Amino acid sequence: MSASVLLDTSFLISFVSQHRAHHATAEQYYRYLLKNNMPMIFSAIVAAEFGIKQPITDLPLNNFRVLDFNVPHGQKAANLWSALGQRDARESRAVVRDDVKLLAQAGHEGIDFILTEDASTLHRYCERLRSGGHLKTRAITLKNGFDASALRDDGQIDWVSDSAPDPNA
Repeated sequence: MSASVLLDTSFLISFVSQHRAHHATAEQYYRYLLKNNMPMIFSAIVAAEFGIKQPITDLPLNNFRVLDFNVPHGQKAANLWSALGQRDARESRAVVRDDVKLLAQAGHEGIDFILTEDASTLHRYCERLRSGGHLKTRAITLKNGFDASALRDDGQIDWVSDSAPDPNA
């Protein structure tokens, strides 16, 4: 079975808006996922966030698998919220709670990756929960550019060099 990817609101905003800094990267990931038949998961939580400023019908919904938010996700979110412990007081509680709900959905559903532009909260919290053994899902941020190897199950990142290998090494 191929890896699955949860699409965060910030990813989708970058994907549909040509004026966003990471639009091209979001498009590359979208095309790669489509070409490789990797399931793209569209959470009801993301639908609510995205729909505040733009209709979700602007998205290619027929290419997404819709994921409702249900009681098991709520229970997992409560556990993850507790596991996070102290959070930054400057962060919006509503946004953080939605991020934790998305992480809970990903964890409960066994979703391998979350694509996001949000390196400041969602990615950071995902990594904290992973390092604490509470979550297996990995967050991939658009700020790092497109890297197909970031979607590998083993987490191995390809190494590419601009120079020829040293024959004396």
